[in-house]
Amino acid sequence: MTTTPHTPAAARERVAAADWPALAGELDAYGSALTAHRVLTPAECRAVAGLYDEPARFRSTVDMARHRFGSGQYRYFAHPLPDLVRELREAFYPRLLPVARDWAARLGRPAPWPDTLEEWLGMCHAAGQRRPTPILLRYGAGDWNALHQDLYGELVFPLQVVIGLDGPGGDYTGGEFLMTEQRARAQSRGSSTALPQGHALVFTTRDRPVRSARGWSAAPMRHGVSTVRSGRRHTLGLVLHDAT
Repeated sequence: MTTTPHTPAAARERVAAADWPALAGELDAYGSALTAHRVLTPAECRAVAGLYDEPARFRSTVDMARHRFGSGQYRYFAHPLPDLVRELREAFYPRLLPVARDWAARLGRPAPWPDTLEEWLGMCHAAGQRRPTPILLRYGAGDWNALHQDLYGELVFPLQVVIGLDGPGGDYTGGEFLMTEQRARAQSRGSSTALPQGHALVFTTRDRPVRSARGWSAAPMRHGVSTVRSGRRHTLGLVLHDAT
């Protein structure tokens, strides 16, 4: 069985050490923000990617072409989550919580998220959203992911995280992370990000607040992955709400 080598607090410490004021500013401006430093070491990245070949760790496997989501495959982790995946999810939640609450205030929305991930997931489970959503994705040459949103139920955390497990330009080519923003009375705006190995990209789950003549409005956003030209690309996705 593959293990995920790391010291118990290492991932949490790396997440905590990120420049969160700068990341919050980028999230405000663009709806996504890339950490300047790794949150996973190369060895940890390889170990997490290797979990894909242990099907007993997952609750389901999705063939994207079959469902017309794109091309490639992904797997949802089952309980119990691997320690490193659980630690990362718990580490990101309190760092993203202030941004989530601030965005809700600007948009005049409820902010139901409690101070801890454990409490929040308890709320999800009470509402019937009991299935874990951390996800491991595998793309080969020619694979891609259609633009979409990861909602999964009525209770939604407005930010999520993807971590690159392979190196762009070495392990694979193509496969940029894509985002589009629907803009009021204007053409949609798009962006692409090459995801370095071990770095985390934080991005909006559904929309972001933008200034308008009447105050703040919500700009809907979607994300996906461009076509992988060669090699194999793995990523770890951390959605911070569970699924129905």
